[in-house]
Amino acid sequence: MPPTETPPAPLEIRSSAFEPGEYIPSKYSCFGENLSPPLEWSGVPEGTRSLALVLDDPDSQPAGFVHWVIYKIPPTAVGLPEGVPAGPALPDGSLQGPNDFAEYGGGVFPGGAEIKQVGYDGPCPGDEHRYVFSLYALDVVPDLDAGVTMAGVLAAIDGHVLARAGLVGLFAPP
Repeated sequence: MPPTETPPAPLEIRSSAFEPGEYIPSKYSCFGENLSPPLEWSGVPEGTRSLALVLDDPDSQPAGFVHWVIYKIPPTAVGLPEGVPAGPALPDGSLQGPNDFAEYGGGVFPGGAEIKQVGYDGPCPGDEHRYVFSLYALDVVPDLDAGVTMAGVLAAIDGHVLARAGLVGLFAPP
C-alpha cells in the first residue's frame, strides 16, 4: 500500500442506546420490554461474505450464558434495528439460534415480557453483570440451518474470521 493511502478502518460495533462500558437501559432487559438494542457497525473488511453476532454474559455462573445468536447477516448490513423479532429466520436471510433461556422453557420475565428462547432475550442477572456483543466478519456464508447454538456457530466460523469487534454493556437489576 502506498504511504499516501489511508488504511481501512477497523471493524467497530456500537449502540445508540448505551455507550461502551456503560449501563444497558432496562427496556432491553427481562425487567423491561426485552427488546434487542439498536446496533450499528462500520469497517466491514473487503471480502466479507457474511456477519455473525453473539451476545453472552461472561459473569454468569457458569460463565458465558448466551443471550443472542444471529448469523448469515448480509455483509452489506450496517446494523440491526431495535427490537429484532424472535424466530429462526429474518426477512434479510439472517438466521437466529436458541439462547440459553431456551432450556427453561417459555413463560414471561419479571417485567412481563415474553421469554423468546430463539433470538434475543435480554439481561436478567441477580446482580451487576457485563454483556458482550461480539460481531464477526466472515469470509464465508456458514453452511448452517436456522436454530444452531452459539457453540455450533463459533465452530462453523473457526478459521473464517476476517475481523472481530466487541461492545460491552453493563446491567444491574432495578
